[in-house]
Amino acid sequence: MKRYRIEQKFKTLAAFLVILILLPYIISVFVNGVNIAAEDGGGAFYVRVRVPDTEEADGIAEVDWTEYLAGILARDVPEDTAPEAMKAQAVVIRTQIYRELEQSQDKILTETWLSRAQLQKQWGQGEFQANYQKYTDAVEQTDDTVLVYGESYAWTPFHQSSIGKTRSAAEVLGTEEYPYIAVRECPLDKEADEEIQTAAFTCRQIQELCREFLVAAADGEQAEQGYSFEDFEILSADSAGYVKELRIGETVCTGDLFRDALSLPSSAFSFAEEDSSEEEGAGQETVIKITTTGKGHGLGMSLWTAEQMAEEGKTCDEILAFFYEGTQLRTDMPETDLF
Repeated sequence: MKRYRIEQKFKTLAAFLVILILLPYIISVFVNGVNIAAEDGGGAFYVRVRVPDTEEADGIAEVDWTEYLAGILARDVPEDTAPEAMKAQAVVIRTQIYRELEQSQDKILTETWLSRAQLQKQWGQGEFQANYQKYTDAVEQTDDTVLVYGESYAWTPFHQSSIGKTRSAAEVLGTEEYPYIAVRECPLDKEADEEIQTAAFTCRQIQELCREFLVAAADGEQAEQGYSFEDFEILSADSAGYVKELRIGETVCTGDLFRDALSLPSSAFSFAEEDSSEEEGAGQETVIKITTTGKGHGLGMSLWTAEQMAEEGKTCDEILAFFYEGTQLRTDMPETDLF
């Protein structure tokens, strides 16, 4: 009888421990719904992401939410980024994703990310855990924090480095919808890695790359004649110094359109002429040297300046307030219909 009572006590104790362990999970499912349930029972949250090379028949994979954000963060900034700058970028990424989900019908995310397996291969087993922890810490320490303007998720563009000033969305896009994307002085960007780059193209190469929007492309005679250095003229620049409009022959286009067509690092550029022979006996063909300053579109947060600010002691909140002045940091935005 005594042995029976001891066995009963052990069973009761075991049952109590099981309930104690499962209680957080049960509460989480009750409050948040079944989407919070993880495949491994760890309580992780999964999102649906479109992956072209996934084994899933519909091209959709379920990815752990923290792993997804950390993987995008690892794609955007290096592992030695200052913690406060990395946290600022985590908030920027989360805001972009929430904004995308709010506007999406199927709630399927499309942003590419680096998986744990890819990062482990990139860093090696010895450095993987320490490096990866930096990204997950940035995600978890900014838990659900986003930037909002009014009652909507803010538009949070970013770039690697400006030309010393970031650009105004009103000037670039012609709309007052994003007053918080304004010109910001970033003198430290002038010292950024690969801040100034030079590329060379023949006039014929440029004509081919820009054929979709060149007036001459539709005119057989002028298209055959081609362009000379005199056909390239910068007409105007915005207040930050990026090319706003340029002329190519009879066509006037934006600096951003030209940058995209030639895959230039930036739309802050200048032209210089250089004569060169493609091969012996081919004669002289005009080569245009294009010198660019900065990396990226120049809108929103400069990752280079954000890093310098963090190293000077600025916090994540201060960095974001500088680049997106007028927005607010919030953690209480409604998640209804986002996932």
